Amino acid sequence: MKGHKFNKSIFRAYDIRGIVADTLSVKDAYYIGYNFAKKIRDKFKSVNIVIGYDGRLSSTILEKSLIQGLFDNGANVTRIGLCASPMLYFASIRLRAEGAIMITGSHNPTNYNGFKILTKEGSYFGKQLLSLMKIKTMPIMQGNIHYFDISNSYISNLVNAISFKKNNLKVVWDPGNGSTGDIIKKLIKHIPGKHILINSDVDGTFPSHHPDPTEEKNLVEIKKTIRKYHADIGIAFDGDGDRIGVVDSQGNFISGDKLLLLFAMDILKKKPRSKIIADVKASNLIFKTISSLGGTAIMSKTGHSLIKTKMKETNALLAGEMSGHIFFADEYYGFDDALYASIRLLNIISQGFNIKEYLKKFKNLYSTPEIKVFCEDSYKFKVIDEIIKISSKKYRDVSYIDGIRVNVSYGWFLIRASNTQPAIVIRCEANSKKNLISLIKEVDFILSKFDLKLNY
Repeated sequence: MKGHKFNKSIFRAYDIRGIVADTLSVKDAYYIGYNFAKKIRDKFKSVNIVIGYDGRLSSTILEKSLIQGLFDNGANVTRIGLCASPMLYFASIRLRAEGAIMITGSHNPTNYNGFKILTKEGSYFGKQLLSLMKIKTMPIMQGNIHYFDISNSYISNLVNAISFKKNNLKVVWDPGNGSTGDIIKKLIKHIPGKHILINSDVDGTFPSHHPDPTEEKNLVEIKKTIRKYHADIGIAFDGDGDRIGVVDSQGNFISGDKLLLLFAMDILKKKPRSKIIADVKASNLIFKTISSLGGTAIMSKTGHSLIKTKMKETNALLAGEMSGHIFFADEYYGFDDALYASIRLLNIISQGFNIKEYLKKFKNLYSTPEIKVFCEDSYKFKVIDEIIKISSKKYRDVSYIDGIRVNVSYGWFLIRASNTQPAIVIRCEANSKKNLISLIKEVDFILSKFDLKLNY
């Protein structure tokens, strides 16, 4: 077997991701599979691996090469085909696999793709991913490959979670041409109420809009549809179905941290003193409210793999990110599943929960969304290191959990490097519009030292 050289940039903090035919190749997929099979055999002896893929145009060819690599190193491969990421996580548990790989570019542009990897012990990330770059040549030892349809079992699992108090909810669903489309078509047949489905055909070119449900520019159509049908709620998904975006009946976007608090309030009623994790981008009000309700609020680094690991370490029952990843471990498996989160949300709304009243909690807070400033992958972490050096001397109340989060008397700001995109991520929150503008100017001044511009 000949050697192979990877582009190091594709190995991110918690997954593998790159530009197809540029930084990420079909050969990369082969060697990732080959090396992963070796790692699984060394760890668990048995090598049963589940493989799924999203609707991107490059996913099927990457799947073929990935599976060949696994097969050539003796893995028993179960293909579940086109699916959402949470379906793969579900399949890996139900089929008791030693490992699983999801081929997905998540919410990245159409020319990206990648791999989310896990073992039966949890997420495969950080140094574990980097270890896949080291190729140890071995004789080819063939495994076997078969297909298994997990969709009915997965849908049944979601349907069993339904506990509606009223059956007349009107819901707009937007899979955004991502891999949840086919599943949602089947799922809504089992959910009470009226359901309006838009952009449900799986199409890897994402003709309707970019597959990121946390950016309001991608929610224009769902907002129009909510108004047209006088719907109670709108639910949107990213390209692989592990991130949720929610819009209320008035067209207000409910950010990931607000959605997390809504779920936290529900869980804390049933299970007081629960531990709940929010990522470093979440509002201060989230942490304060969880604590005031008797829960234990924990701040975490951003990243689905990092949060899942933190949940296991702390035995937290719920976790969430601004980006729309929501993780339930109270009555579910602890992985991020936007479809399951949808069911939990609809259960709460059906009990008469008033979202308009709930959002009043945040009326005196003024915040930015996640602002992404383009910065080359090779440069962004160096920028953050320099900003930390500068800011640690200037500010008193600073957190370095993930990048730098600075607290001042009237609010806070966060500057961190994205682990999935060539970008620096910014978020600011203040107790007035004037103070928010002040924080934005402060961040802009810091970035200007590195020839970066905060366009907001």
